[in-house]
Amino acid sequence: MLAALVTSFLLTPPVSQDPAYHAFADGRTLLAVSNFWNVASNLPFLVVGVWGLAYVQQRSRRVCLPGLRRAYIVFFAGVTLTAFGSGYYHLNPANGPLVWDRLPMTIGFAGLFSIILGEFVSARAGRRILAPLLIIGVASVAYWAFTESYGIGDLRPYAVVQFLPMLLIPFILLMYSPTIGSKKYYWFMLLFYVLAKVFEYFDTAIFANGELLSGHTLKHLFAAMTPATLLYALHARRLSDAVTSNG
Repeated sequence: MLAALVTSFLLTPPVSQDPAYHAFADGRTLLAVSNFWNVASNLPFLVVGVWGLAYVQQRSRRVCLPGLRRAYIVFFAGVTLTAFGSGYYHLNPANGPLVWDRLPMTIGFAGLFSIILGEFVSARAGRRILAPLLIIGVASVAYWAFTESYGIGDLRPYAVVQFLPMLLIPFILLMYSPTIGSKKYYWFMLLFYVLAKVFEYFDTAIFANGELLSGHTLKHLFAAMTPATLLYALHARRLSDAVTSNG
């Protein structure tokens, strides 16, 4: 991760936040809430995040590898906070509120990558990388906000934090077998993440087709399926253990 950050500074120019990013297709107000559907579609993050936190707290000894419980807590905490951060941002889309949208996402990314590294490569590595990933993630958002305040916004570190783990995860899934559970659930998580990005890209085109829901609203719903899949994987893992022990 550190090498990728250094490379991004050496080989690419600074990338500022495009103001057009805040111009979402669906700006309808409902129940006195601006951009209602882009705000309300964050509710699944809250449900899955809180549910996941409670599940891990109660059953971590049966579903988590020793030492990785904290990574799961960080992941579901990031999901929970994303509901509030993204909801707040979509009430008034601008660079300032966007900070609170991106911060919890970096927390979630750190937790998820630590989980996958720990379950597929080394539990010790997954445990040890969690804190550095959290620090780098938070620092990348703080750096972007600081540079934006001086009119020279630079998204390069945040881009590395967001996309590098998602590029590395497929290689980990292909090269290693999980110590616990099934890797198919992680492939489904990647699929939902990719679909969410596709819906995000076609935000306006999707909304123009009937003006029911926008691509960005669908992005939130499909992105929430990512942690929901992991939560289901934990439940399936517990059921599998129960079947094995009974047999």
